Amino acid sequence: MESPPPPRPGATRRRARDLGIVVGSCGTGPLNTITDVPGVRVGHTTVRRPPDVHSGVTAVVPDLVGPRTPLPAGVFTGNGYGKLIGSTQLAELGALETPVLLTSTLSAFRVADALVGWMLERPGCEEVRSLNPVVGECNDGFLSDIRARPVHEEHVRAALDTASGGPVAEGCVGAGTGTVALGFKAGVGTASRVPDVGGRRFTVGLLVQANFGGTLRVLGRPLTPPSPGVAPDGPGPDADVGSCMIVVATDAPLDSRQLTRVARRAVFALARTGSAYSHGSGDYAVALGTRPDAGRPVADADLGPLFEAVLDGVEEAVLNSLLAASTTTGFGGRTAPALAADALVAALAGPVPGFGDR
Repeated sequence: MESPPPPRPGATRRRARDLGIVVGSCGTGPLNTITDVPGVRVGHTTVRRPPDVHSGVTAVVPDLVGPRTPLPAGVFTGNGYGKLIGSTQLAELGALETPVLLTSTLSAFRVADALVGWMLERPGCEEVRSLNPVVGECNDGFLSDIRARPVHEEHVRAALDTASGGPVAEGCVGAGTGTVALGFKAGVGTASRVPDVGGRRFTVGLLVQANFGGTLRVLGRPLTPPSPGVAPDGPGPDADVGSCMIVVATDAPLDSRQLTRVARRAVFALARTGSAYSHGSGDYAVALGTRPDAGRPVADADLGPLFEAVLDGVEEAVLNSLLAASTTTGFGGRTAPALAADALVAALAGPVPGFGDR
């Protein structure tokens, strides 16, 4: 752990690196976000009607994607208790035809339908008669009235239409508004790395929707929180349900088989953070290439540094999702506490009785 730098101007929550928590030795992109990968944009729509609804949708939008210009992609299922719409065609053809959207479990089907409608209106799609929308989900029912299915077409279109490059909002936003992980309020997190791959520099960016159980580990050290005050039989931090959706993007010229190998490493990385990989957890990764024509293909023997970058980046993105989130009381009066940054730093410096909400 490095000495923490001063907080960023105007920051209300600090990211892992702001606290001196540095995962791995590989450098990051300028913003340490998935949008460091050229041609990748992110949009969120947050749907919140306190106290009962805390949900939303997040869109990862590669500029070049479309049914006429599919991008190479791979998918890996760590545990298949989930609804990753479009995964079978993605695995069969290794081709991504749409942006990747993330949302709440019971809203996933409405989101997929809205994504199809939005795509059919894009230039070049006038004659399209088949389309494979890719939509992932996590169960936000601990904090949100999931049966209300609050995410509608207008929310999906807003996330897609406002997707942009630059900084990415993290924590309780978009698809992460109602999620919990490792005993704490979680949400959306992101990170990037710029590894040397066979003598060439490429960028790999990660975005996670964190909502899984287990015991938090930071830099290899397990840190047990105090009782979070949640019902053990609900879909919360202590229950045998959860999920984590991971989106990986890179400008390295990889084919779909290699991107599937990248997706595997993204799911493997969750073990570093303390994931329990429980029976009820849907753990998936989708990896996509933004520039398949960017020079000579990468040889398999050169993929090691990129694999390591993905492992490190996912670990940091999960930490960022926790550190950016804030304590939330939701449906049924249930509460998910925030991870207190100062207490986390103290816990990593030496034994402390516990840490939790600040």
